[in-house]
Amino acid sequence: MGLFNNLFKKKEENIESTTNQSNNTIHFTSENDFLEKFGALALEKQRNLFEITGGLSWNVDMNKEEITFGDDLTFPMQVLGSFSHSSETWLWLWENKAGGYAESVMQQALSLKKYGEENNIELLSVGKFDAVPNDLHLIGMVATTMFNLSGYYLGNYGQGTMVVTIKDDAIDKTESEEFSRILTVFPELISTFEIQNHKNAFSNYLSQKGFELTSNGNEVKAEKNGQIITATFNENNLLTNLNGNS
Repeated sequence: MGLFNNLFKKKEENIESTTNQSNNTIHFTSENDFLEKFGALALEKQRNLFEITGGLSWNVDMNKEEITFGDDLTFPMQVLGSFSHSSETWLWLWENKAGGYAESVMQQALSLKKYGEENNIELLSVGKFDAVPNDLHLIGMVATTMFNLSGYYLGNYGQGTMVVTIKDDAIDKTESEEFSRILTVFPELISTFEIQNHKNAFSNYLSQKGFELTSNGNEVKAEKNGQIITATFNENNLLTNLNGNS
């Protein structure tokens, strides 16, 4: 399948805005710290991306640094790395010496490497390591958060799966029903990843979405525009009940 012209912003504008300027207010020191602080919001973005690209075939052009879905939906991309199905290992693109890839297509990967080295986060700084599929999602979610992206895509090419990131206003502006999405995304997050403190993760998520929080013992109530979401946690701060009233 051939590649088509970008339907949205020019590639150069998107790449400059997403690789050269990461959000200085975003800081985490471990995988769990990231998931508790930013995991739910990053996972939520994936639903917007899926609404536009879900079910469509995909193709990448490494020279043009573009990914195309279907016949004519094209976005600028960055490539983070790939997962080998046979060896079950993750390989960052900057570690793939044999690939001969241009440095411009891995600017985000290199920035994450630097952050990993500065904060002793092996997930971001070790070039090749034994991995599980969830690691691919975690890496994509970290990049989405650090560079304020629209999301990431896992492209299965048979022998492996590559992780690419995407930024486009058309994806960011995808409309969704916030209330029901929260009640879906948060349970998905804690069932997909082992998070030590569900209460922290829930509070951070709802605060980031502009909800006003009140806490009463093991219960946290979040309210916004007359909508109320209540979460109950056990003595280990793990979720036991989640419900909402709109």
